[in-house]
Amino acid sequence: MAYVEDYLPEDEALTNARRRGVEVGAVPIGPAAGAVLRFLARAIDARTVVEVGTGCGTSGIWLLRGMRPDATLTSVDVEPEHQRLAREAYAEAGFAANRARLITGRALDVLPRLTDGAYDIVFCDAQKREYPDYLTEALRLLRPGGIVIFDNALWHDRVADPTQRDPDTIAIRELGRIVRDDERLVPMLLASGDGLLIALKQE
Repeated sequence: MAYVEDYLPEDEALTNARRRGVEVGAVPIGPAAGAVLRFLARAIDARTVVEVGTGCGTSGIWLLRGMRPDATLTSVDVEPEHQRLAREAYAEAGFAANRARLITGRALDVLPRLTDGAYDIVFCDAQKREYPDYLTEALRLLRPGGIVIFDNALWHDRVADPTQRDPDTIAIRELGRIVRDDERLVPMLLASGDGLLIALKQE
């Protein structure tokens, strides 16, 4: 697994964003999972992306590097200090300030105000027990052919262990079942990092 994580080494901007995230307790996405974000954004030529959980900018940099040059990342987080650090990270990575729209607030308060069917990707990495609710919002926000992505889909190997019954694990496990069984979605589960649950919204 270390070989996979180290396959695409992070540059200074990502390393600094990761360090700041660890320092303030905003655990950043790993390099392998970040590379998946960049790949998917590039593969579908994404120009509008919603990120639930700004952190300190690590995942935002990966997404922006895959998105079109004229694309905008909309990122939601409850912590204004984390978003301030994310802005620093985006600037250090060479992105203009207008490439990211940062909204401070609870995701379930902010997401309903965003436009239906207007987004190419919705990436979720925030409150785990709210993941099923994020999916409901994502299905409304995504255009046909858009992609929803959930980080921590394995949740430190707790999801696969039926004896683990804490609220976060139960929510992620339930999310996996909902995504797998929804005929509107084409799902996949990747073991990159702490697991990525990915689903394409069908036409």
